[in-house]
Amino acid sequence: MFDKLFEAQQKADEVKKRLDSITVLGMAEGGKITVTANGNKVMQAISIDEDFLKSVDKEQLEELLLVAVNKAIEQAENLSQSEMAAMTNDLFGGLGNLFGK
Repeated sequence: MFDKLFEAQQKADEVKKRLDSITVLGMAEGGKITVTANGNKVMQAISIDEDFLKSVDKEQLEELLLVAVNKAIEQAENLSQSEMAAMTNDLFGGLGNLFGK
């Protein structure tokens, strides 16, 4: 039992390290605003097109930034769930459909 728990912790640490090295993007306004994050949902950069920045007001910019950030978080969350599901499946072998999935 403890061996499985230790193995699960090691695998979870491996997944976290792998997610740290994967980049996801959230974009708004056709890529004029881009938010870069890693697979662990840590924002790493925000890029705003210079010409677009000159033509947009503060409220629009704030709304579009939220859109881009939320898209990046969603991408990271989907990636994280996939990685964790794969780890669980590898670790427990699907448990022989124990839970009806």
